[in-house]
Amino acid sequence: MCGIAGFVDTSPRPGCFNPLPGMVNAITHRGPDESGMWHDEASGVALGHRRLSILELSAAGSQPMHSADKRHVLVFNGEIYNHLDLREQLREHGKAPIWNGHSDTETLLACISAWGLERTLKAAVGMFAIALWDRHRQTLSLARDRMGEKPLYWGWQGATLLFGSELKSLKAHPACTARVDRNALALYLRHGYIVAPHSIYEGIGKLPPGHYIDIPFRDQSSARAARSQPYWRMNHAVQAGLADPLACGDEEAADALEQQLMLGVRGQMLADVPLGAFLSGGVDSSLIVALMQAQSGKPVRTFTMGFNDERYDEAPYARAVAQHLGTQHSDMVVTPEEALAVIPDLPNIYDEPFADSSQIPTYMVSRLAKQHVTVALSGDAGDELFGGYNTYRLAPQTWHRIQQLPPTLRHAAAALLGGCASSSAIEGLLAGLRPLMPARLRRSANTGKMDKFADLLRANGQEDFYRRMISHWRSPETVVIGATEPSTPLNDAKAWPGQGLPFEQWLMAMDAQTYLPADILVKVDRAAMANSLETRVPLLDHRVIELAWRLPLDMKIRHGKGKWLLRQVLFRHVPAELIERPKKGFSIPLATWLRGPLRQWAENLLDETRLRREGYFDPMPIRQAWKQHLGGRRDCSTRLWCILMFQAWLETQ
Repeated sequence: MCGIAGFVDTSPRPGCFNPLPGMVNAITHRGPDESGMWHDEASGVALGHRRLSILELSAAGSQPMHSADKRHVLVFNGEIYNHLDLREQLREHGKAPIWNGHSDTETLLACISAWGLERTLKAAVGMFAIALWDRHRQTLSLARDRMGEKPLYWGWQGATLLFGSELKSLKAHPACTARVDRNALALYLRHGYIVAPHSIYEGIGKLPPGHYIDIPFRDQSSARAARSQPYWRMNHAVQAGLADPLACGDEEAADALEQQLMLGVRGQMLADVPLGAFLSGGVDSSLIVALMQAQSGKPVRTFTMGFNDERYDEAPYARAVAQHLGTQHSDMVVTPEEALAVIPDLPNIYDEPFADSSQIPTYMVSRLAKQHVTVALSGDAGDELFGGYNTYRLAPQTWHRIQQLPPTLRHAAAALLGGCASSSAIEGLLAGLRPLMPARLRRSANTGKMDKFADLLRANGQEDFYRRMISHWRSPETVVIGATEPSTPLNDAKAWPGQGLPFEQWLMAMDAQTYLPADILVKVDRAAMANSLETRVPLLDHRVIELAWRLPLDMKIRHGKGKWLLRQVLFRHVPAELIERPKKGFSIPLATWLRGPLRQWAENLLDETRLRREGYFDPMPIRQAWKQHLGGRRDCSTRLWCILMFQAWLETQ
């Protein structure tokens, strides 16, 4: 795990390479062990690298690295888990060079020299962000792993093309204007994160997962016209899996899944430094730890973050699983004061506005793990691949009920619920609508939830229903001044995974392309790398993903419970009674904190005069949400956290 940064200046001149050390040093936390830089005076290309040594701890693993024939120069962030197998393939075909060491960087370069970049990307099993300079073709190639575990920003700023693992590297170059993209800001207010290919800055984007781009610099017009292309698509994996379903019984399916997971976990345990795992005591992390321990000759190091509020504390469950599996377990109970102390660091850690409040405990458990190991495996992605989120049950059920109403009646009910009707009129309407609502709305039909349900009633289809369901701010363009919200895969039918999918499967496929890479993986990568900790996600091995999409839906969601087959594999290693309990999630009491210890901090950031002076937001809807939240009439914490994280980030600019 490392960090990369660099640029190509199309008008090289004396001093043009001076910004490179600053760009590289801006991401020292991603690679504190070593720094490397290379540039070419004639072409204007500069490549930089920060190294966190995981494999091949000697100088034979240093970057930038040159291919054996000196044609290619590579900087690389990530790990290639099957790199020893790739070396064997090269040897069998007489393509192996004389190896200098056993780093996966050297393996990548040899594969690129023998096969070309695209074939190498398709053959690699791993997580990565790559920048490759071809000295013969004068071409810069950028590539990102299939699911987007590793970040890669890039974009033109005047005559200079910039790229890097984090935006702070790009900002260290004087060509970077760092102007806020109001359209991307609107996108952020809807989701709480910014989906690729967008970033918070104008002219700077994220390379989409599973894509690469060749930028030829012999001709500047061709370089500027270059567009990324996919070498792997989630939608293709979905379609291929559904076209070739696994034709076997439950036991055989569990055998196949366990075998593939064992293989993936074994590959991700490859390291020349201490290695461990996050353990919450839930299905996903417990399974990963169980498979690690089954293949380890010594107790695996495991880590859990606990809270002194039992509503959010999973530490006792994690301890029980750790004790059963025989791991060497560490946990710590975090006080609210300790968690709150992290908040001032969040803008620098996440580098662009990011509003998943579980970023706080994620950072803290990463800090704990780093005290003992350099690599930690996590159980992320089980929900998206195996139907774990409650949304995958609730959304189809609720949409099916809503469809029972004629459209005219639905829109009339929405207008009444969202308007200023009398309480008696609303109560009368709710008596008729309650059977259509999700159970959690029926149990607590307060003003905020009714407003949300009113918005859902306006949906024009199941896809629009889901987009409304997950939106933080319903109409971001009315909050962000001068913004036009960009399209995302959620509202672009061309990006959907084919026709006729059951709604549950559509939801899983879309979350895997939006929420997973843009929220979950960003959260973990930035929190871990801020602590110089490498994280690995075995469930994102593309072979696991492709197998998951061959599983029938009822092997994922059965009897109203998600991750059914994943549970069956886990219960071969851990008793069900240690696992089966209501899902808590990795969260904090944000709503309470905003009314208590965070109130003054939030009030300063949400000050109406300040909002008007900065000029990004219309203060009225924000102040209204803040007033409603403080009054306890609604829980507006999720919407407010979006604004607060942008405001806190803006202070650092």
